[in-house]
Amino acid sequence: MTEQQGNNADDGLGYEQARDALLDVVRQLEAGGVPLEESLALWERGEQLAKVCQRWLDGARAQLDAALAAEGGETAGE
Repeated sequence: MTEQQGNNADDGLGYEQARDALLDVVRQLEAGGVPLEESLALWERGEQLAKVCQRWLDGARAQLDAALAAEGGETAGE
């Protein structure tokens, strides 16, 4: 799976869905006993899921920053 394909498949995931899937990947990797090829595929999947989570968090941060800036602008102009 290429990075672009992974992004397209994961773009529709909500934060909680991506986080839960990432936790599942981590559990599988930590449990061990997975063949190397499958471990690498899990690692790549985890990286894509982490990117989805980060995009959600970045978006939430931007919304929070915008709200705080708007609030600060309203109180300064009163």
